[in-house]
Parts: sequence; C-alpha cells; structure tokens
Amino acid sequence: MIWIMTAHEPAGTLITVDGRLSGDSVGAVESCCMQAISNGKPVWLYLRDVSTIDERGHTLLRQLAEKAVGLKASGIYSSYIVDKIQSAHLAKRQSQR
Repeated sequence: MIWIMTAHEPAGTLITVDGRLSGDSVGAVESCCMQAISNGKPVWLYLRDVSTIDERGHTLLRQLAEKAVGLKASGIYSSYIVDKIQSAHLAKRQSQR
C-alpha cells in the first residue's frame, strides 16, 4: 500500500510518500514526479513513512537524483537509502568534472 501526497507551492512541488516504494507503487511515484518535473519548477520527494524500498524503488530514486529532484527521508532505513543515493550521485558528478 502507498499514500502519495502532492503539494504545489510557488517555489516548487513537494511529493510526500508513505508506505512501500516497491512493486506497482514505484510507477505511481514515478508518474507523480515526472508530472511535477514537467512543470519546470524544483521538485522534492519526501519519503516520510516508507517501510520498504525494492530494486525498482532504488532505481527510481537514483534516476530522480540525476534529474535534480531533491530527496529527503525520515526513519533510519529510508534515510540511509537516500543518503547512499545522494552520496553516489554527488561522487559521480564530481568525477565528471
């Protein structure tokens, strides 16, 4: 089960996710993020209460980081995953310079 909330602010869009970022729910989160990105404003994805992230979820988070979507998470598990993805993305960007 997944719960996705989207808040459109003047400065950008905040997408908050609760539940599992796995299976079919990954496509729903991806769709929300791509729609928000198409508006041309900054996008932030907040994994508020996410208990599971499968390989498709990891892949989506890596792709979103590459599209300059801000990633944030609460909870030990989700925060660890987000920190790991952001660190890898930053290292990749620095090595390309």
